[in-house]
Amino acid sequence: MPKTKDELPKLLTIRQAAEILNVHVETLRRWDKSGKLKAIRVNDRGDRRYKPEDLEKLMKT
Repeated sequence: MPKTKDELPKLLTIRQAAEILNVHVETLRRWDKSGKLKAIRVNDRGDRRYKPEDLEKLMKT
């Protein structure tokens, strides 16, 4: 477990990720379900968060 806040990975919200990838948020939800771009689920609601490096990998393919 990271000891300081600075060590925590920066995660993007679904809207931030959609804007970076220039796609609709529903597209990201479909990609998550299909496994193309897996999201990290946070909190009790299950909000999706994305690692910036995962978006970079997707943009390179």
